[in-house]
Parts: sequence; structure tokens; C-alpha cells
Amino acid sequence: MKILATNFLVLLKEIGRGNRYYFAWVALLALLICAGAAAYMQQLSEGMIVTAIRDQVSWGFYISNFTFLVGVAAAAVLLVVPAYIYNFKPIKEIVLFGELMAIAAITMCIMFVVIDMGRIDRLWHVLPFIGRMNFPSSLLAWDIIVLNGYLFINLTISFYALYKMANSKEYNLNIIKPLIILSIPWAVSIHTVTAFLYNGLSARPFWNASILAPRFLASAFCSGPALMLIVFQIIRKVSKIEIENRAIFKIAELMAYAMGINLFLLAAEFFKEFYSDSVHLAPMEYLYFGLHGKDNLVPWMWSAMAFNITAFFIFLRPQTRENLFTLNIGCVLIIIGIYIEKGMGLVIPGFIPGTLGEIYQYSPTVIEKIITVGVWATGALIYTFLLKLAIPVTTGELRFARKEEPLRAS
Repeated sequence: MKILATNFLVLLKEIGRGNRYYFAWVALLALLICAGAAAYMQQLSEGMIVTAIRDQVSWGFYISNFTFLVGVAAAAVLLVVPAYIYNFKPIKEIVLFGELMAIAAITMCIMFVVIDMGRIDRLWHVLPFIGRMNFPSSLLAWDIIVLNGYLFINLTISFYALYKMANSKEYNLNIIKPLIILSIPWAVSIHTVTAFLYNGLSARPFWNASILAPRFLASAFCSGPALMLIVFQIIRKVSKIEIENRAIFKIAELMAYAMGINLFLLAAEFFKEFYSDSVHLAPMEYLYFGLHGKDNLVPWMWSAMAFNITAFFIFLRPQTRENLFTLNIGCVLIIIGIYIEKGMGLVIPGFIPGTLGEIYQYSPTVIEKIITVGVWATGALIYTFLLKLAIPVTTGELRFARKEEPLRAS
């Protein structure tokens, strides 16, 4: 017990050390978290009326961010497969950082779901053994299971590997290999179940498409790795971690295939809606051309399409995806493009027009934006602290004391 306590103190000490840039970053995130917490307390006190969510549009900015972040979490599988299944050494050395990002992303997903519920005191109704999950008929119950299960899998794999390395031991791959294998279909499942949450609402024709789940996965394997590539470059710049360009360029190549599939599925959806010219065309028409003079999302969607297509051609050509400057431009474009397309561009049109033919122009309020920034800051702080521990453990600078040795943390 004493050893565990001293090891815990070593971790706390490591988190509390850093240069002025580290502390400035942590202070900024803490400030944003406090602002988000204050805004959330106002939402709890006054109710969802402080948001722009109404009966006409019952999902908004929170669920938009949730959907995007599930894709970021699922994208860790794009590193797991080449690292553990094909034993590609350059990616195997950085797969841990992708799994840690999945932990932060899933944590934010859960936070957005809780915040969107409004009445947090009723959360116990969906908890297993305490409330009634209505499993297996309720897709929300499935979502709770897959999200928390994926969080548990990534926590177990990551912390086992880090614990072994911190004790100067080689981790036994055979012990965690079943979890690694399980994490691959589980990563697919978290985004598939998210798509089924939309698919299951048969009265919303915009979401009632069989290709929604494949589109979710294809876009996830674009935006998630794009975010990882930027983070990996920052990690190797500010630490002693050596991340080979081969790993970055291989991930970029895999992204190019996913982006091509995502654009093809979007084109198929376009053809189905506009060629059939049925009454169910209204949501798509509202999204890209406006409906009865209501066109709030039109410039955003065309911008997203332009960003996605531009990024696709950047990643398609080896000359541009293997140039770090153009690679980073493509990463930024794909993150913004997918965030728009898979966020507000997915959620809002599903409610347009309403059941009474009303077109409610949803736009998030200041409270929603502050809370959302606070959640993102929380995820960024979690990932920062995880990296603060993982990097020195990986490089050998942080080791736990053994029973016969004095405490050491360099």
C-alpha cells in the first residue's frame, strides 16, 4: 500500500512540473473549464430554455459535438490495426498516444450526453442495476454500454503498458492482446451504434439511410487521424519522443482511402435524394440550397464540401501528403470540414421541416458555446495530463521506485 501511495505521489509530482508554456496552457484550459462550469450551472438552474434547443429541434450543438467526438475516439483503431495486427514498427511506437486520445474523446462524449439530458438528477434511470436501461430494446442503453466499454478497454490497455514501463518491465502483449483484438470491432461498434441512434428514428427521413453507419466510419477515419497527426507533430517537437515521418505518412495514406470512400458515399446520397425528387428531399435541399428562404447552413455546408474535396486531393497525391506543410493544411481542412458536415450539418436537417411543416432556424446560444468550449477544454486537459505521464514513462525518464530502492523520479 505504501508503494502505491509513493508511486501516486510520483505521478502528481510529474504533472506539477513543467516550463512556463506548460503552465500557461494548463491555466488557459482551467479558465475555460471554469467558464464552462459556470455556464452549465446557469443551464441547470434555469433549464434548457437558456439554449436554442426547442421541441422543433430537440438535438443541437451538444449532440453535434458528441457525434464528431465519437468518430475521433473510434479512429484510434486506424493505429491499432497496423501497429498490433501487421506489426508496423513506426506506428507501434505511437499507438499508445492514439489510445490516450481515445480516452479523452470518449470522456468528452459522455459529458456531452449528460449535459444534453438537461435533468442530470434523472441520470440514474439509465444506469445498470440502479435504474431501468430497457436493454436490449433501447438504443440509448446500447450506446451507454459501447461507450463505457470502449473507455474501459483503452484505459486497461494504456495503463497496463504504462505501469509495466514505469516499473522497468516489458509489458506482456499476450495478456492484453485479447483486449487489443476486441478493441477493433468495439471501435467500429461505438460509431455504428451512434449511427443507429439516428437510423432508428424512422420519422426523420434524412437520417433513415442505410449508408449512414458506413459514412460515419469513413468520416471518422478522416477527422480522427487528422487530429492525431497534428498532435503527434507537436509531441515530437516538445519532447524527446521520436516519431518517424514514415508513421505520419502511412497514417496519411490510410486517410486518403477513407476520404475517398466518404466522398463517394456523400455523392451516392446526393444522387438518391435529388434524382428521386421525393418529398424527403426537403432536409437535403435545406442543407445545400435553402428552403423557403431559410438558408443558415448553406454557406457552411458548401465550405465543408470544398474543404473535404481539397483535403482529399492533398492526401491523394504522395507529393503533397508527404510534405509536412501541405499535410498540415490538409489535416486542418479535413477537421473543419468533417466537424461541420458531421455536426450541425447532420443533426439540424433531420428536424427540417418539423412535423407541422415548420422550419426552425436553430443557432446555438452563447451558453451552449461556452459549455461546449468548457467540455473541449476538459478533454484537452485530460489528454495533456495523460501525455505528461506517458511521455517520460516512454522515454525512461520516469520510473517507479522498487521496494528495496529509494524513490526516484528524474
